[in-house]
Order: sequence, then structure tokens, then C-alpha cells
Amino acid sequence: MLSKNQIAQRIAKEVKNGQYINLGIGIPTLVANYIPENINVVLQSENGLLGIGPFPTEDQIDPDLINAGKQTITMVKGSALFSSAESFAMIRGGHVQLTILGAMEVSENGDIANWKIPGKMVKGMGGAMDLVASAENIIVAMQHCSKDGQSKLLKKCSLPITGIRCVKKIVTDLAVLEVMPEGGFKLLERAPGISVEEIQSKTEGRLIVEGEIPEMKFD
Repeated sequence: MLSKNQIAQRIAKEVKNGQYINLGIGIPTLVANYIPENINVVLQSENGLLGIGPFPTEDQIDPDLINAGKQTITMVKGSALFSSAESFAMIRGGHVQLTILGAMEVSENGDIANWKIPGKMVKGMGGAMDLVASAENIIVAMQHCSKDGQSKLLKKCSLPITGIRCVKKIVTDLAVLEVMPEGGFKLLERAPGISVEEIQSKTEGRLIVEGEIPEMKFD
């Protein structure tokens, strides 16, 4: 199975030159470390940052520079700092081309649940609802199964839904999957050493398998 860093590394291959990209809390923040050098993108955080760089080394840490997940970050040349109100105006105005989010559940129709677990205290829903309603493309980074072995790729989400029919692609520790317009998870790639049969057994929603499924490649 892929590590969290490998999931982020694989997602980094999906970014396109010139995109404005929002990185959600958790695994998505790691994508900043794997943006190809020949690709020029602008990373945005909803707490008011535009132009996020890789995570800092020990001597680069500045406690005043944090992302939405309260992790210290670096800033690239030309970066900007502004209020969260301006940040959300940018998101709601449709100026973010790609959003990369974590999720607790995704349905075969592309619904995402990632903001609340019933019975557990949360400080707020964050910016996820605005992001899934406004971004042109949404990629989810997540574990394929929960800690107790239950599939997180479902026919229908059981947790409170953040957005409906919005997820386009998912990268898990087992596979890369595309959510089809008519519903279903189309298997595009599998993690090294992971069989199609294992992915099928751990996917509750409809899995679409066409032809030979290649293994993911890492440089």
C-alpha cells in the first residue's frame, strides 16, 4: 500500500501548468513537496495565502506562516498574504482550478463527506463546502479503508455530505480511480503489488475495470 507521501506524489502528477490550486488539510498539503520543477502553479490556502512553497526545513520555520491546517509553510517569490474574506471571495468567484481534499467517504456518484462525524466535536466545517461548490476539478486523497477495515468508497455516503456529485478523481493507498459521470469508480491504476481483486474486495461502490490495469510509477 502507498504511504501518505506516495499518495501526494501521485496526485502531483495531475497538476497542470498555470493552475491555481487549493490544498486541503492532511495528505493534500504534502502535494506541495512534489510539484514537478517544470510546472508553474500557484498554491492557495483559505486562511489567506497565495503562493505556498514546500514545507520548511528546520532552519526555515517561521511560526507566523501557516496553512489552513496550522502547519508551518514556506512562501515562494511573489507570494501574497490577505484576509480569509478575500480568500473565500477568490474561491467562490471560481478562480481556483483544482482542489485537492481529504475525505472520510466518497460515493460512486462523486458525493464527498469530509467535514463531520456524528457524535464528535468539530471546530467548524472549514472551507470544504465552498471549495467543492466552486472548484473546476476536485481530486480526493484518502485511505481506501477505515481503521477497522471498512471501505470508504461507497454506494452512498453514510456521513453528512459536504458536496454532491463533485469529485472527479480519487487517489488512495491502493488505487487511482475516476468517478464516471453515470456513476461508478473506474479503476485507472493500482498501487505496486496490489491486485485488482484486492481493490475490488475493498470497494463497496461499483468498481469498473476495463482491460489490464497498470501499476503506478514513481520516479
